[in-house]
Amino acid sequence: MPAKKLTAVFVFLSVASLLAPGLAAQDAPLSPGSVNFNLPANSPLELRSVTMSDSHTTARGAALMLDLHMSLTLRNGSQNRIHGVTLRVVSQEVTIGGKGWVTYPSLNVGPGEAFPVRIDMQLMRPSQITTGTLVQVDLDGVLFQDLSFFGPDRLNSRRTMTASEMEAQRDRDHFKRVLAQSGKSGLQREILESIVRQSEFSQLVVTVKRAGRAVTSAAVSPEHTAEFAFLQFPDSPVAPVEGWAQLAGNEARAPHINVRNNSGKPVKYVEMGWVVSDQSGRQYMAASVPSAEPTLNLPPGKTARLDQDTSLSFTSKGQPVNVQKMMGFVNQVEFADGRVWVPNRQNLDNAILQKVLPPSAEEQRLTELYRKRGIETLVQELAKF
Repeated sequence: MPAKKLTAVFVFLSVASLLAPGLAAQDAPLSPGSVNFNLPANSPLELRSVTMSDSHTTARGAALMLDLHMSLTLRNGSQNRIHGVTLRVVSQEVTIGGKGWVTYPSLNVGPGEAFPVRIDMQLMRPSQITTGTLVQVDLDGVLFQDLSFFGPDRLNSRRTMTASEMEAQRDRDHFKRVLAQSGKSGLQREILESIVRQSEFSQLVVTVKRAGRAVTSAAVSPEHTAEFAFLQFPDSPVAPVEGWAQLAGNEARAPHINVRNNSGKPVKYVEMGWVVSDQSGRQYMAASVPSAEPTLNLPPGKTARLDQDTSLSFTSKGQPVNVQKMMGFVNQVEFADGRVWVPNRQNLDNAILQKVLPPSAEEQRLTELYRKRGIETLVQELAKF
């Protein structure tokens, strides 16, 4: 089973910034006995091997920094094909910088097959205890080919991996259709077009702060209320109705978007994509506006308001991007029964989205496979699904 690219590693805060400057650092290797791997007895995954590599601890003052570089081999002990795995990595539940996770989507692991997983991150904990178990690795979730799920789902990994798998199925089916209709040459053209689009994306750095205004040198213009324009997708179960945010220079504060459930099923999560335009009319993919209320319950035919008590500042290549216009679109919907909706390829075949919306993790994986190994390997990969 070929190694899959790590697509997401999240640590709540850079731990280096929390260590007191000027204090002498003391390094020590991290022993295998200091890491506990917690897989439940009925887990579909089996831990076959662990390599700690150059993992080490650094004691500095009252803080202990854990620099983790671990290679795991996991085996699918179930009778179903595995398409996604999320592991939760914890050194301290209540300490800032004490938790992180890794997610591997776009897997295709059959029963009895083994596959590699990497954990590369920095965590922090108080240094009073430097021996015994310092890190615990928990299984948060496993997503199967049929979209069934196993795990405690403390990180909402079921929704995240299901949405990623829906996007992966959408994009694999698209490339399969191109192959069936236009052959290998047509598939190659489509992949090359995707590679060109990926190279032309404008990178936007978004800094998010809770409440209040962010303070930057660009925020000199008076704050004013600006309304969102919306892209409407005909098959979307949820439609945006109206929305607005407070703008000042390169800052946007407290976005609010009202949405209506046009489906026949209750909805428990909605995520809006957010595109901003600068003074020259150049557009950027800015952020996502998820349901702020963790217990959202949007019945059929009803309206809800997605509020975010945040301030966002936008920069590109180190320069402020002054926001002039905003546009939103429904990016993801989760129903009460756990099913997930994502935009189809026809929805995304839009002149604006083609320029600003990054391809799915699966499309990036497939284009990278073509780069490294050519069209024949890509065709063989598509045939596996």
